[in-house]
Amino acid sequence: MATVVLTAVGTVLGGPIGAAIGAVIGNVIDNQILFKPKGREGARLSDLQLQTSSYGTQLPRLFGTMRVAGTVIWATDLKETKSKSGGGKGRPSVTSYAYSASFAVALSARAIGQIRRIWADGNLLRGAAGDFKTEISAFRVRAGDEDQPVDPLIAAAEGVGLTPAHRGIAYVVFEDLALADYGNRIPSLTFEVEADAAPVPIGAVAAALSAGRLEGDGLAAVDGFAASGADVRAAIAPLVEAHGLALRSGADGLRLMAIGVADGAIGADGLVRRVNGQAIDAVERSGAAADGVPVALSLRHYDAARDYQTGVQRVTRPGPGRQELGIELPAVMAADAARAVAAERLGAGWTGRATMTLRCDWRALALNPGAVVTVADAPGLWRIEEREWEAMAVRLALRRVPGGGGMLPTGASSGAIVRQADAPHGATTLMLADLPQIQDGAASAPLLVVAASGGEGWRSAALFVMGESGEAVPIGRSALRAVMGTADAALPDGSATLVDRRHDLLVTLLAADMDLSDADEAGLAQGRNLCLIGRELVQFETAVRTGPASYRLGGLRRGLRGTEWAMAGHEAGEPFLLIEEERLVQPLAALGTVGEVGATLRLAAVGLGDVEPVEAAIAISGEALMPPSPVHLRVRGLDGGQAFDWVRRSRAGWRWSNGGDVPLGEEAERYRVAVMDGASVVRSAESGAPGWTYSAAMIAADGTAGQSLMAEVRQLGTLAQGRAAMIGFIA
Repeated sequence: MATVVLTAVGTVLGGPIGAAIGAVIGNVIDNQILFKPKGREGARLSDLQLQTSSYGTQLPRLFGTMRVAGTVIWATDLKETKSKSGGGKGRPSVTSYAYSASFAVALSARAIGQIRRIWADGNLLRGAAGDFKTEISAFRVRAGDEDQPVDPLIAAAEGVGLTPAHRGIAYVVFEDLALADYGNRIPSLTFEVEADAAPVPIGAVAAALSAGRLEGDGLAAVDGFAASGADVRAAIAPLVEAHGLALRSGADGLRLMAIGVADGAIGADGLVRRVNGQAIDAVERSGAAADGVPVALSLRHYDAARDYQTGVQRVTRPGPGRQELGIELPAVMAADAARAVAAERLGAGWTGRATMTLRCDWRALALNPGAVVTVADAPGLWRIEEREWEAMAVRLALRRVPGGGGMLPTGASSGAIVRQADAPHGATTLMLADLPQIQDGAASAPLLVVAASGGEGWRSAALFVMGESGEAVPIGRSALRAVMGTADAALPDGSATLVDRRHDLLVTLLAADMDLSDADEAGLAQGRNLCLIGRELVQFETAVRTGPASYRLGGLRRGLRGTEWAMAGHEAGEPFLLIEEERLVQPLAALGTVGEVGATLRLAAVGLGDVEPVEAAIAISGEALMPPSPVHLRVRGLDGGQAFDWVRRSRAGWRWSNGGDVPLGEEAERYRVAVMDGASVVRSAESGAPGWTYSAAMIAADGTAGQSLMAEVRQLGTLAQGRAAMIGFIA
C-alpha cells in the first residue's frame, strides 16, 4: 500500500533569499501548508509607515510603486545658524537660531526607478514635479545599482576609505534640510518610490526574490509590493495567501499557479463500485461546520487613491459564526481589487468545507495530489489532497475549491482623506505698505509692513533689507501667505461718512484657494475685512465669488484710518491686500531701527520657487505719524470777517468714544491754517484750538475782499504735520 500526500517541500523555499531549491514531493503544494503563517513573519503595513534608524533593521525589496518610510543610515549633527537683530534705538537685541541637518535614508534592497513625492511629518515636503516645499541645499537619489559610487557628502564627513557605496541598496541623501518647520529635528519621512514603471506580475516578483528558481505565468500583477522576511517563503507568503496560489513542480522547476481551472476530469465511468465481487461506496461526501468559517474577513492594503495610506476592505457572509479574520497585505491595490480579493478568500474558506472521497479505477493514478479536477455529478472544482492505492482501487481524498462562482459588485470606496495640495512653490509676490496706525495708541515710528504671497504651493520666502550700496541684510522669513491680488476695475470716488452700497470693488486674487468672506457689524467693529486698495483702507461687508479667484466686494466703508485722501485716483490693476496682522512683517522693526520720513525702503525676497530675488521699494511717508485731517470744517461771517471751526480727529484711536472727545494723541493741540488764492498762500497762521477767524482787518491787509478763496486746516502733530481739510469761501 502506497500513499502520496499533499505536503510541504521541506527547505525548498527555506533559508535566505536566493538559497538552493531542494527536491519536491508531488506536483502541486498547497499554499495552506507551505505558506501557512507560523508566527509573525514578513512585512506588515506599519513597518513601511514608521521611519527607523536602528541597527539590524531589515530593508524591504520594493516592486512597482510604494510609499515607504525607510531607515536613516547616516546623519550629521544639527547645523546651527545664528542671526542677531534689533539692539537699536534703546531696544534689546534678539538672537535667533536656525537649524539644518544632512542625512541619508535607505529605501529598498532592490534597485528603484525614481522618487516622486516625499512627506515630512505627514505634510508634503516634495511635490510630484520635484519641487521642495522647505529649503534644502541638495537632494540626491542613489538608485541601488551595483556600480553606484560613494556619495561625496558622506565621504567628506566620514572619509573615503570608511564610506560604503551601499551597492544594491537604493537610498537618498538630504543636504542641509531646514528643520524650522519640524521642531528643529529630523522629521519622520515617507517616500513615493517608483521601483518599477508599471505593475509587476506576481510571477516576476517570485522570480526576483528566488533568483529565478520560482516563477509563475498568467498570475495577477501588483501595483506595488514590499517584500521582506527571513526567507523566500516569508517574503512571498502575503501574495500567495491573498491570491490563493498553489505551487507546482515539474521538469522546468517550481512554479506558482492560480487555482480555478481544472487539470482533469473524473467521469462516472472512472468510479469503482465493486471490488473482488463486493459492492463498495464509490463516493463519500462530508462537510465541516459552517461556524468554523470566518463570518467576516478584512483585508488591509495600501491604496494609491489615499496617497498610499492604509485602506481596509471588509466582506461578510450570511449564516452562523462569530470568528473574524484579518489579512495584512503590504501591497498597493485599488479598493475594488482589494474587496474582490477579500471576497475570494472568504469564499474559499466557505467552499473548502466540502470534502469528498472517491474510489476510482487505475486510470486515477495519473492524477497527482494537488491537481484540480471536475467530478461527475458534483458541482464545482475539487483539489486532490491525498492519493492511495488500496484494495485494487485508487482512493482519492478531495476538497472543493472556488471556481466559476459569481463576482461581487464593483464600487468599493477608498474613503476620503485630507490631502495636501501638491502645487509648485512658484514665484513670490511682494508688497510693501506704509500704513496708518491700525491699532489703538499713537505710533512713535512709521508703520512699514511687508506682505509676501504666491500661488497655491507658495509657503514662505527669506527677506532682506537692501542698503544703499547694495548690501542685503537678512531679517528672517516672511509671515504666513498673505491674501492679495489686483483690482479688476478702477474703484470710483466715494464718501468716508456713508456706507457705499452703490459701487463694488472687483478683485482677482493670486490663487483660487484664497478666500474672502462676509462680515457682520460685530466682525467689522473688530477690524475684519480690512483691506488696502491702492493707498486707501477699505472694509467690505459682502464677498461674492465671481470666478475661480475673483470676487465682488460690496457694502464698502471707505477712507478708513484717515485715508479718505486716497479715495480718488484709483485705477485698474492696482494692488489689493487683505490686512491680517499675523500675515504681515515689520522689516525695520526686525532690524531694531525705524524708518525716516522721506527715505526709501527697499526689500528683497527669495522663495523656493524664485529664480532671482523679488524686490519692492517704497518712499516712506510716515502715515502712522500724521494726525488725520480735521472734519466738519465750516465757515461763517463774523464782524466783516470769516470765522472757521472744525472737529479734530486723533491718530491715537479709531473707535467712537461715548460721552467725550477723542484723545488728542499729541503733546499739544496745534493747527496751521492757510488762506489760499489758487496755489498761492495769501496768509498762514497757527491756532491752539479748533477754530480761527480771518478778521476784517486781515482781509483788508491782504486785499482779498470779495475774492473767492480756499482755506486749508492741518493739525500739527508731535512727529508730523497732518493732511489738510479744505473749504471754499468768499472773503
